[in-house]
Amino acid sequence: MACEILDFHGPHAAPLLPGHLILTWYQPDRRAPRIRVVSHTCECLPTTYELCSAAGQGFVRRTDRDKQTIHETSWTLSAVARHTFEQILRGEAR
Repeated sequence: MACEILDFHGPHAAPLLPGHLILTWYQPDRRAPRIRVVSHTCECLPTTYELCSAAGQGFVRRTDRDKQTIHETSWTLSAVARHTFEQILRGEAR
């Protein structure tokens, strides 16, 4: 039986809006043995964003393939992390 992998693209982050929120980005912290990616932006751009969940908390991970860096927001309530991720998608924060 052949396995077909469908081409999947996540949403793109909108262009930054004037007066956007400037997020504080930190070096990744291995606080939990397992991290689940809840949602993510499209892989076609050099910078991607992932809404992550671990140990009952949430955060957003930013990967910049051009600079070869990975950063994340502070760990917080999952609802707050989801709101931050949505702000990134709308161009309201970076």
